[in-house]
Amino acid sequence: MTAYDPESDGAKMSFAKDMSYADYLGLDGILGAAKPMSSAHDEMLFIVQHQTSELWMRLILHELDAARQLMQKGQPDQVFKMLSRVARIFEQLNNAWDVLRTMTPSDYTTFRDDLGSSSGFQSHQYRLIEFMLGNRNTAMMKVHEHRPALHRMLGYELTQPSLYHLALRALEAELGLKFADTTYRMDEPHVSDPDVIAAWTIVYRDPQKYWTLYEMAEKFVDLEDYFRRWRFNHVTTVERVIGFKRGTGGTSGVTYLRRMLEVELFPELWHMRGGL
Repeated sequence: MTAYDPESDGAKMSFAKDMSYADYLGLDGILGAAKPMSSAHDEMLFIVQHQTSELWMRLILHELDAARQLMQKGQPDQVFKMLSRVARIFEQLNNAWDVLRTMTPSDYTTFRDDLGSSSGFQSHQYRLIEFMLGNRNTAMMKVHEHRPALHRMLGYELTQPSLYHLALRALEAELGLKFADTTYRMDEPHVSDPDVIAAWTIVYRDPQKYWTLYEMAEKFVDLEDYFRRWRFNHVTTVERVIGFKRGTGGTSGVTYLRRMLEVELFPELWHMRGGL
C-alpha cells in the first residue's frame, strides 16, 4: 500500500515564505514557556496545568469585557452567549483538576521546594475575574504591588461597574426601581440586598413578562454554579495532594480555600429562590 501524500491532494507543504500553524499560534513561545525548575517528572504536569489555566482565564476576561461593553450599550440579549461560554470555560478548568489529581503527595514533594513562594493565589487574572464579577476584596491587591502595571490594572477595574452592577441597573430600569447607592459598592465585595432580592423575585414570578431579565439571571446563576464547582474541586485537589500544610504562597492552604467557598458572587439570585 502506497503511503498517503497530502501534497497530492493539494495540501500546502512548504512554509518558507508563508505563515504556518505554529507561526499563527506563536507555538514556539507557548511550548517553550514550560520550563521545569527540577528534574522531577511531575513538575511538567504542574506547570502545564497552571499555564493552560491562565490561558483559559485570558479568554474569560476577553468574554467578560465584551459582555460588559454590550451591557453598557443596552444589548443584554447578546451577552447570553458570552456568559454561557464563560460557564463552559469553568467546566473545562474544572475537568483539568482530574488530570492534576493523578499527582500523588509523594510526587509533589519531589519539586515543591522549587516553587519558592509562588502560588496560584498570586494570579492577577484570577483576581481580575473576581473583580469584574463583583467580588472586590481590595486586600488582595497588595500581593500585586511588585508589578505596578498589574496593580494599576486592578485599581482601574475598581473604578468600573462590575458585570452584576450592570445587570442590576437593567433590573432597576425594567421595574422602575432605584436601589440604594450602597448596592453599587465599587471597591468592596457585593453583599446581599433585600431590595434586590425582592426585585429578582418579581422577575421570577412572571418570567414570560420579564423574559430577558429572567434569562440573563439564569445565565449568571449558571456561571456561578460552574465557578463554585471549580473552587470546590480546587480545595479537594489541594487537600488530596498536600493535606493541611500551608500553601507555598503562605496562605493556610485548604483552610483558606474552604473560606473562599463561602463567597457568593450574585447572592440575591440564590437567596430569592426559597421565597418563590
